[in-house]
Amino acid sequence: MSTPFPFTAVVGQDDLRLALLLNAVSPAVGGVLVRGEKGTAKSTAVRALSALLPEVDVVSGCRFSCDPDSPDPGCPDGPHEPGAFASRPARMVELPVGASEDRLVGALDIERALAEGVKAFEPGLLADAHRGILYVDEVNLLHDHLVDLLLDAAAMGASYVEREGVSVRHAARFLLVGTMNPEEGELRPQLLDRFGLTVEVAASREPDQRVEVVRRRLAYDDDPAGFAARWADEEAAVRARIVAARELLPSVRLGDGALRQIAATCAAFEVDGMRADIVMARTATALAAWAGRTEVLAEDVRQAALLALPHRRRRNPFDAPGLDEDKLDETLEEFGGSDEQDGNGNGDGDDDPDPGPGGGPGGQPEPDDAPQGDGDAAARPEAGESGEPQPSGGAGEQSPARAAEPFRTKVLSVPGLGEGAAGRRSRARTEHGRTIGARRPRGALTKLHLAATVQAAAPHQRARGRSGPGLVVRRDDLRQASREGREGNLVLFVVDASGSMAARQRMGAVKGAVLSLLLDAYQRRDKVGLVTFRGSAADVALPPTSSVDAAAVRLESLPTGGRTPLAAGLLKAHEVLRVERLRDPARRALVVVVTDGRATGGPEPVALAGRAARLFAAEGTASVVVDCESGPVRLGLAGQLAGELGGTAVTLDELRADSIASLVKDVQGSRRAA
Repeated sequence: MSTPFPFTAVVGQDDLRLALLLNAVSPAVGGVLVRGEKGTAKSTAVRALSALLPEVDVVSGCRFSCDPDSPDPGCPDGPHEPGAFASRPARMVELPVGASEDRLVGALDIERALAEGVKAFEPGLLADAHRGILYVDEVNLLHDHLVDLLLDAAAMGASYVEREGVSVRHAARFLLVGTMNPEEGELRPQLLDRFGLTVEVAASREPDQRVEVVRRRLAYDDDPAGFAARWADEEAAVRARIVAARELLPSVRLGDGALRQIAATCAAFEVDGMRADIVMARTATALAAWAGRTEVLAEDVRQAALLALPHRRRRNPFDAPGLDEDKLDETLEEFGGSDEQDGNGNGDGDDDPDPGPGGGPGGQPEPDDAPQGDGDAAARPEAGESGEPQPSGGAGEQSPARAAEPFRTKVLSVPGLGEGAAGRRSRARTEHGRTIGARRPRGALTKLHLAATVQAAAPHQRARGRSGPGLVVRRDDLRQASREGREGNLVLFVVDASGSMAARQRMGAVKGAVLSLLLDAYQRRDKVGLVTFRGSAADVALPPTSSVDAAAVRLESLPTGGRTPLAAGLLKAHEVLRVERLRDPARRALVVVVTDGRATGGPEPVALAGRAARLFAAEGTASVVVDCESGPVRLGLAGQLAGELGGTAVTLDELRADSIASLVKDVQGSRRAA
């Protein structure tokens, strides 16, 4: 077994370490979601935590780690006789992103259950993690149905396996820790809310601290055991402090004043439901116990808010997480209670009655500094607006237009039946959904089609010597249920950013429409990509990704101006799709071309654009052209482009919820006709 990196040797990341330790003190806090860029010690810190947890006593021979002092009365390995028990270290169980449902919750032997009436159950990862840590790296990439099962078990403290009327239940109480890189996609808001705390981590920009990170990592890689031995005393001290805090926790008093501050803070930040209040209360209590106190202070409430609220107050996927700390301090001061902790000993918050000016995050000097840092960027658009020709485009570059307010859209789906990753857009054959038929299982049986299995076994009962009420079932009789659900798609936006699109009002409306479709893609678990063309070339502004946040940022800063290399944009998009098919051949694409249809620059630009468009039609790629042409005289070029693509054209004014519904039908109808 490899030696883990010591928890106390992690450099910086104070919030991350504190959040993990608070959950070690009080698992009722509800786990931690760690968000941050790659290479920031997220996984290292989580794996190191398990070595600090106290050992647990378990019933000898129990596969579900029952506590000998209070064994689970419904344990599948029970009932347990009092007496024999063993001590072992707390486990840290890792859930791989590609795990199956059976691997997570366990599997029933359906064949034995039908033929013998025996509940033969193989425990899954939830059973292994009971009374330990369940760690999910890249939790945002986990399939939705697995996340639902995971969080249901975390909330109820038990796991249920239901298969064709046969059920097994076992205890599953664990510390849930998830890590994610927001650039690879977000979790749904309702799932974010199920994590007790969240922490944002980033690599230090301080050279001395970065040097120390490298120094310690190299020392650990050279001699893991020796490096761990040098930190053994610090590890033992933290382990003892966790034990002491756990013992002190029941004695901590959460006074009415602290409760009033918690309720007022949650109300001030407009969080939904009451879970935030409860989590804040548990976190503040754990903070007091960790500090060796039996009274919750205002500083505990403040720290609890910073850990428990940022991920609960988001209203759409394009809002940045975080709290306004000035507003937090004002709320805590206004609703300070009459308990003892609200007098002169009010913690750090009383040392500075005016926390805003000159202080930490949210201080007054920072807004004054921001325009200075952006001065060069602001000067470039102004130069472009002067009308002077630019080398790349042959026309003045316009500063980025602000996107119009996004609107609600209907489903824009790819026609046919796919087999891509689970999502919420287009029809697909999936492991979850409505049953549409049965087939022989390929590999392990996961979803039994009971009627088809009985029908296959029935003709052979006399030949198999059936004499009793039980059904004689063989392996060849078993049938797997075929199910139809929804898949996620790749929505590739190809946006015309040329001079003909540079009119402020038009480009703002275009960005608002694309932003609306991005929001829809976020909700439907799609991947998105962004190709832009202007001047003399096309650029991949955003390679296909699950992060619609990144796409929204790139779209907002998109400049316009220059000629219209339509063919270059289509060819670039075709290349992006070709590469993506090699990476993920099951994921189907929908290409959304946003243009007025004009093609300028180079020899025969219109003919070249037509030939590029026919590449998509030949491959059967679903496409929609958003016609941005305006004015009393319309050339209809976008409609011609849609015909070459084998797709459908829709004007910019029609790109609203009701119009998109008819657009979907048109897209599907044209594909069936083809």
